[in-house]
Amino acid sequence: MKDKIIFWLGVDYTPFCLAYSLQQKYDCDMYAIIDITKKPRKFFETQKLVDFKKTWFFHDQIKKEHFQPDFDYLKKIEKKYKVNLWQLVQNERIFLYPDFHKFSKNEILQILEQECRFFDKILDDIKPDYFFTKLASFHHLELFYQMCKNTNTKVQAINFGLLSQNCIITQEHEKLDMIEDFEKIESKNRNFNELQQFMNSFDLTKQLEKNTIAPSTKIHDQVSASFEYFLRSDSENSNTHYPYYGRTKFNVFFYYLTDFLKTKRRKSFIDKNLKKSIPKNVQFAYFPLHLEMERTLLISAPYYTNQLEVIRNIAQSLPINYKLFVKEHPIQYARGWRSSKEYEEIMKIPNVVLLHPSVDKNELFQKCSLIITIAGSAGFEGLFYGKPVITFAELNFSMLNSVETVTNLFELPKIINKSLMKKIEPNELDKFVSLLEKSTTNFDYAQFLTKVKKEFFFNGNLVDVEIPEDKMKSFLDQNINSLNVLADAHIQKIDWFKKNKN
Repeated sequence: MKDKIIFWLGVDYTPFCLAYSLQQKYDCDMYAIIDITKKPRKFFETQKLVDFKKTWFFHDQIKKEHFQPDFDYLKKIEKKYKVNLWQLVQNERIFLYPDFHKFSKNEILQILEQECRFFDKILDDIKPDYFFTKLASFHHLELFYQMCKNTNTKVQAINFGLLSQNCIITQEHEKLDMIEDFEKIESKNRNFNELQQFMNSFDLTKQLEKNTIAPSTKIHDQVSASFEYFLRSDSENSNTHYPYYGRTKFNVFFYYLTDFLKTKRRKSFIDKNLKKSIPKNVQFAYFPLHLEMERTLLISAPYYTNQLEVIRNIAQSLPINYKLFVKEHPIQYARGWRSSKEYEEIMKIPNVVLLHPSVDKNELFQKCSLIITIAGSAGFEGLFYGKPVITFAELNFSMLNSVETVTNLFELPKIINKSLMKKIEPNELDKFVSLLEKSTTNFDYAQFLTKVKKEFFFNGNLVDVEIPEDKMKSFLDQNINSLNVLADAHIQKIDWFKKNKN
C-alpha cells in the first residue's frame, strides 16, 4: 500500500518544488493544502508539473459567515488532538497585531471553528502517513501541524540549521529527532577558542536576515513594486483571505506612509537614548530582546510574549551586585522598531541597562556572566563562549548541562544563582555540534528562498503575482540537483520513521 503524504503549499514554494522532485523518486499518493493568494492560485489550479491526488485551497474553507461558535465541538477537537486552541489564536499575529482589520472575538472563533472542521475532515478522510511542511509562522499551520503530530501522521518540517545555511528536517519544531545518538558521538576535543572560530564562520544574525522571505530593501525595487500594486493589482484578497481583511489600496498607502515616519522617529529615539558601549567593571547578565513579531515568541514560548514583564522578572531575580544588560535586536528595524514608551519602561528598571542594537554581541558574550533568553539563538551562541544559559522554552540545546529551562517563575532567583555557580566545559558542546552536523541536510534553504523571491515575486517585494507554468518548470529544472538532495533527505527520514516506529 502506498504512503499518503500531504503537503502544505505556501508562499515560499519550497514544498511544491520538493513534491516535484519527490514524485520522481518515491512511489506515493500526494495531497496538498494550498495557502496562497488569488493571482498565484491560477497556477496551482491548472499546473501539470506535480500529480497531486487531491488539493484544497485553504482560504476557500474560511467564509465570512456569522454563527455562534460551537464550543462543544471545539472542546472535542482539543481532546481528540491534544491541542490548546486559546493559546494558538490568542498568539496569532494577525489577531494580536491588527494592521488593517480588528477582529472581534466571534470572528476569531468563527475562523477557528471552520479551520478545525476542515482539518479534522482531511485527517479523518485521508488518514495521511506523513505531513511535509515548512516551519509554522501562523496559527492555522501550527494547528494542523499539532493535529498531525498528535495522531498517527508523522511530520517532516523544514527548519534552518543553527550553524549553516543548510536545513534540518524534524518532527518537533525545537528538537532534534536524532537526540538518542548524542551519547554515541565522540568529542573532537575542541576547546572554546576552536569552537568559537567554528561558530563565527557562520554569522547567525546575517543568517536570520536571509532566513525569511523579506521584501527587497532597494528603493528602486520598492517603488516599482508599489506602482505594480497600486496601478495593476486589485483588492480581491481583502474579501476572501482573512489575513488581508481591510487591506484596501488606500489603507495600505496610509499604513506604509505612517509606518515609514514612525520608524524614523523611533530610530532617532534609539540613537539618542540607548547606550552604545558596554559599561566597564560591572557584573551583568545579558538578555537580548527578541525580534517582534516572530514565531519564536508567539509559538515556541507562548506564555512569555510580553518581553517587558520577562525583563522585570529577571531583573528582580538577580543578585544585588548584578545588572541586567538588555540589547535591542538589530533586525527589529524590519518591524518598525519598538515604541519609545517601551524603551522608556525598560530604562526605568533600576538595575537594567538598555543597549543600542549596534553594540557588539561578541563583546557581550565575552564579558557577561550569564545569558538569559526566552527562546532565541543567542543562548546557543553564548555556549561557545563558555557561558551558562537560561531559557524559558525547551530548545534543541536544552539537553546540555550548561542550560537551565525556567518552568516556574518563582524558581527564577534560585535558577540564576545555580547557573552563576556553574563551571562550563567545552566537551559536551563539542559533541552537540557534531550531532547538529549529523542532523543537517545539505540543502541551502536560505539561498533557495532567495532564488524563489527573485524569480517569482515582483522585484522581490510583491508576492501576489501570476506564475506561468513554463517559468516554474524552468526554475525546477535549474534547481533540480539541490531539490533532489532535499527529496532524498525526506525519503531517508521516512525510512528512519519506519525503523523507529515503536
